[in-house]
Amino acid sequence: MKWKRDLYIGAALIVLSIVMAAAQGRNASQAPRFDMEPLWPKPLPNHWILGSVTGVAVDAQDHIWVVHRGLDSLAANEKGPTLNPPASSCCFSAPQILEFDAAGNLLSYWDRPAQGVEWPQSPSGIAVDSKGNVWIGGGQLPAPAAAGARGARGAGARGAAPAPEDAQVIKFSRTGQFLLQIGHAGKAEASDSTTGLNRPANVEIDSAANEVYVADGYVNRRVAVFDANTGVYKRHWGAYGEKPDDATLGPYDPNAPPAKQFRTVSCARVSKDGFVYVCDRQNDRIQVFRKNGTFVKEAFVSKTTTGDGSVWDIAFSSDGQQRFIYVADGHDKKVWILLRDTLEVVSGFGDGGRLPGLFFGVGSIAVDSKGNVYTGENYEGKRVQKFAYKGMAAVSNRGQ
Repeated sequence: MKWKRDLYIGAALIVLSIVMAAAQGRNASQAPRFDMEPLWPKPLPNHWILGSVTGVAVDAQDHIWVVHRGLDSLAANEKGPTLNPPASSCCFSAPQILEFDAAGNLLSYWDRPAQGVEWPQSPSGIAVDSKGNVWIGGGQLPAPAAAGARGARGAGARGAAPAPEDAQVIKFSRTGQFLLQIGHAGKAEASDSTTGLNRPANVEIDSAANEVYVADGYVNRRVAVFDANTGVYKRHWGAYGEKPDDATLGPYDPNAPPAKQFRTVSCARVSKDGFVYVCDRQNDRIQVFRKNGTFVKEAFVSKTTTGDGSVWDIAFSSDGQQRFIYVADGHDKKVWILLRDTLEVVSGFGDGGRLPGLFFGVGSIAVDSKGNVYTGENYEGKRVQKFAYKGMAAVSNRGQ
């Protein structure tokens, strides 16, 4: 009978789908899975809004620290009360340093300190050391010059004369008191310098060794290491552990042999087992070194990405072995998940867009002790997001 035949066919299709799903499960990679928290953080007070976010960090208390470019990165229709005459009741730039708890509550904030501190015209990168001190760099290229221009000069605030070009890293207490500075605004130095920097992109603290790693890479092409207490120079290196060369490389070509020099050193992250993972943003790659600068290996991420490049920032998973690396890819508007031992892409999450869970210019990433991921969006993204860790699951390397 027809109904029996249809019943048999239907049952066969169900069995086949179960078998195929099981096979796919066996072949899929195990990777961390996340759910986006759409209402994190909680609304800011005082009509405050974020400018272009250039750094996100997590401290030992699982507090999330954010640095953003502030008023100068807001559009005219975002800063109505500050115009002369005022144009609207909203909005005001939030203080450039913000501290949140894991629930999204704003805990503290501070801004440009009193005169005498060379506050960057464009803060870039943030790190919090084991003592709770806060480090920021000065070097983020203002949009649209960031899209591939090396050595571009930032404009001064609100039509004023250009401020001295950023070339400094500054250390503050967690409440904003000045403690230490490496390099000086307006005194840019080349990649062979032992005293200065040139548009440093990011900072990383190795508290065990009492060292600060500077991704000195928006103009220079190196990782530079300094004493975290005194600021005294210790060592530096370029791509493959060789001497950095500041000569122009030309446009990135994904079909050419790997470049012998860094193009844009946008981060340097130290793993628990003592390796340094360097973001070579516009070369679409991660290079791995020992702490003394000895080259270990490299891998490409979304190698055909041009423009701003794919490897903007990285963070390690919170497990003891730091089994995974999360890569913030601002140009592809995605977070990639890599196995740390092989640097193989196993999954990812996000896509381009304005809705929660989507990205525009995702350039900063950090992880708390529970495995939750926090991202910051540069350019016109102007927000931070939280992705709650939901354990391991079989996922596709095309993303979640």
